[in-house]
Amino acid sequence: MARLGALKIYLGYAAGVGKTYQMLEEAQAMKAQDVDVIVGYFEPHGRKDTIAKTEGLEMIPRKKVQYRDTFFEEMDTDAIIARHPKVAVIDEFPHSNVPGSAREKRWEDVQAILEAGIDVLTTMNVQHLESLNDQMAQITGVKVRETVPDWVVNQAKEVVMVDLTPRALLNRLERGVVYGPEKAQRALENFFKESTLVTLREMALRQTAHEVEERIEQNETASSTEQDSNLLSRRGRALDDAVVIYLSDAPSTAMLIRRGKRVADIMHAHCIAVVVDEQGDLCALSTEKRGAVERHLSFARKLHVETRILTGRDQAQVLVEFARSQNARQIFLPRLIGKGVDRLLGKSFVHRVVSLAKDMEVTIVAERRQGKAVVG
Repeated sequence: MARLGALKIYLGYAAGVGKTYQMLEEAQAMKAQDVDVIVGYFEPHGRKDTIAKTEGLEMIPRKKVQYRDTFFEEMDTDAIIARHPKVAVIDEFPHSNVPGSAREKRWEDVQAILEAGIDVLTTMNVQHLESLNDQMAQITGVKVRETVPDWVVNQAKEVVMVDLTPRALLNRLERGVVYGPEKAQRALENFFKESTLVTLREMALRQTAHEVEERIEQNETASSTEQDSNLLSRRGRALDDAVVIYLSDAPSTAMLIRRGKRVADIMHAHCIAVVVDEQGDLCALSTEKRGAVERHLSFARKLHVETRILTGRDQAQVLVEFARSQNARQIFLPRLIGKGVDRLLGKSFVHRVVSLAKDMEVTIVAERRQGKAVVG
């Protein structure tokens, strides 16, 4: 079996904290030790100190991709694999590729490079973690569109927190180190408010601590099956615990999936997203509703959540009986479903699930108002 490359992620909480700089410093140190390292993709953002760190490193040229009447430059994944270095340095892990590219996201390109046996160093900010997407929208007032699934980050061999105090970051921004004058002023008026940066930094620190805890647990559990059993017993959970997420056509379903998956990961529980349909094939739904449900099923699978379509007329009873059969400790439901009569039926459904699932915790997630949508 071919060796898989190792992934190392430099994690920050905002642009300008020094993720790319530190990543390139490590690349330079590797080169000094005669390690075959190349730069597969680098985004300079006009930062002179960071650009200087690329000096002497081999750069793989970008490829041009045409979309409509415009050419865009993207990372040349095939060229990196053909060059086959020991280590590839790849900036901006969550980046969305131009439509028509071989893969939709850069993290998917990185997966292909890792599968070719090449180690990868990369960068991302905590707000791009999929499970934190809704929470970050509340903190920052913007909806991040470029995200990385948690399972991808969890597969990294190492996650390094690149830290800088918010005050120091704001000083860098004001001095023009992060952005040019106009962009820096816009940033100070919007995203780069000290209170927002403080909260984001806390989230990044918490996420890094969670990653460290996960790796300690993995090392402990790998050493002994008996130790694994004792560890799970001490924490009050069984090996077959589950979290069940109820899927519908409601727009809040994506948020529900993210929330349920994150809780399941923290609990080390199996996560299952279910749709309850009278016939089991979704054919009775309107084209619009069926399309929405199928998108939510696809989104759940992308996050490595198991999906099931359950058959039955009494949706609440079918859902609760299934959750009980899976030894589920929690069921995640949307607060309301639809409008008008659908909304009343939704309220009735939620109340009935709560009534039937007295031996489980039912978490009802309300849809929050989001800020403006942005890419990045």
